[in-house]
This record gives sequence, structure tokens and C-alpha cells, in this order.
Amino acid sequence: MKTLIFAAATVVSATFALPASADNNYPSRPIRLVVPFAPGGGADLNARRIAQPLAEYLKQTVVIENVPGAGGTLGANRVAKSTPDGYTLLYTTPGQQMTAPYLIENLPYDAFKSLRAVSHLTAGTNVLVVHKDFPADSVQSLIDYARQHPGKVNFASSGIGSTSHLAGELFKKLANIDIVHVPYRGTGPAAADVVGGRVQMSIDTLSVYLPHIKSGAVRALGVSTLEPNPIAPQIPPIAETLTGFEASPVNYLTAPGDTPDDIVNRLSDAIRAITEAPELQEMFASTGTRLYGTTPSEMEEIVQREQTRWKDVIESAGISVKHSQ
Repeated sequence: MKTLIFAAATVVSATFALPASADNNYPSRPIRLVVPFAPGGGADLNARRIAQPLAEYLKQTVVIENVPGAGGTLGANRVAKSTPDGYTLLYTTPGQQMTAPYLIENLPYDAFKSLRAVSHLTAGTNVLVVHKDFPADSVQSLIDYARQHPGKVNFASSGIGSTSHLAGELFKKLANIDIVHVPYRGTGPAAADVVGGRVQMSIDTLSVYLPHIKSGAVRALGVSTLEPNPIAPQIPPIAETLTGFEASPVNYLTAPGDTPDDIVNRLSDAIRAITEAPELQEMFASTGTRLYGTTPSEMEEIVQREQTRWKDVIESAGISVKHSQ
């Protein structure tokens, strides 16, 4: 477990005004932001980028605490069972609340009640790629090939129950094709085998695959969002061919379920203010990531929508994950 402290009012040039409606006594001491993964990964890096301006806005220290394990549910459990006073928060990815209830039996926390949505943070972009020698140059030609060769196309993911796995299963379901899942321990090893031609396709992080797309090692057929991504505008959305396909990893902020409204609203106001800063927007856009905040109720609607979407995919595919605590 590693901890990083961001001192308030030292890292972003802009000065943010405090909302008049906020409780002036909060925050009066450091806030702990739990990242449920090891240092150095995408979620960890994004949390650290956000923690800096958040510390300045709130005029209080923000401490990043990495609590990896059990697919992110170890850190989620710690936050869910912490005192609901706004001083312990979770940098939340789809696994802890949107998919875990349907993937993991006997979760140690209630994914529906023990965590409360505060604000949206980021939405990533996945890209559908195939090896350069694979005989498909569009989403439709890939679907046609898979239908003509059932069970012969493999797709790589960063692990069972991961966003890339579920994106592949959603593609399989909507296209009504028989493709075979090959799980890896992370996006890096999966990408290496797609580039090497040992696996034919993957739907995973655009920023990871972009260098391989540019070098010609893999061919990009579509992005997982409903609109093209600015860092690769030439890649069309998968949904243009496969109606209803959307698989963008959503990252957001949650607090323990009983956290008071005034504190949740204070935090939501802070996130919405800092995510509008042009320098922060540019930083995230350069990685193919959309950055924006929401109200708590807007984020709760997103959570419920994503839970419904992935519950159907998980149950249709018969996926389950056994995590040891």
C-alpha cells in the first residue's frame, strides 16, 4: 500500500471560489482518496491528476491511498465501511459497483447501498483492433468472418470480468457471433499477443493501442464510444455498424452510503468546478479520455444504467469471478 499527499493550493494556477451553500466546516482535515488498485495504473494516474486541483479547490490536503486487491473490491469495502463523514472517498471504476454485484458472490459490502455516487470523473475510450494480417478491414467484415468461422476468432482482454472482457462479450452478443475469450493479466500482456498475432482481436484502451495502430502492427476497426475520439478521429464508432454498442469505462467518485447531502453536494460542486479547467481538460484529452463532473443524482442515473447494461451481458455470457479477500 502506498500513499501520496497533495498539499492544497500549490499545484494549479487557477483559484476556485467556494460555493456559498457549502458547509464551511468541511473539510477541516485531510481527505483520504482510496484508489482500489496498485500505483502506476490508469486509475491511479487519473486519481492523482484529479487530486491535485481538488486539494486546491477544497483548501485541504488530499491523500491518495492505494488499496489493491480482489478486483478493486478490497478498497471499495474499506470505503464502504468507513465513517460517512466525507473524509474517506473512493476513486471508483466500473468493477466496484457496476459489475461486481453480478460477477462476485458474497461481496463484503452492499454495492447498491454502501457506496453513494458523488460525481462523474472520466470516460475512457476503448478501440476494437485486429492483428495486421487478419482478413477484416471493418467492423462488418469482422462480423462476417466470425459468422463464417464460428469459434475460430479469439479476443484478448485484461482479465475475466474486466471492462475489455465485457466489451468483447457485448460485441459477441450484439453481433450474434461465436468468438472465444482469452484473458490476460492486464492490458499490456494482452496487447503484446494481439500485436504478435497470437490472438486476433481485442477491444481495449485506445491510448495503449494507438502506437501500434500508428505503426501498422494492428488495424483499428472502431471505437467503443458513440462519437469518434479527437485523438484518433479517423476511427469510426463501432455503433455505426453495430447498433447499441457502447462500452466506455466510467470512472467516478463515491462516498460511504450514509454520507450527508451537504458534504456530497460540496464535493460534487468541487469536481464540477475543477473538471472545467482548460489545462486539466487538455491533459485528459491527450490520452483519449473525456473529463467532466455531474451532480450526484446525474451520476446515480449513470450507475443504474450501467448496472442494467452489464448485468445483462454478464448473465448472458455466464461470467463469474472468484476473488479471495
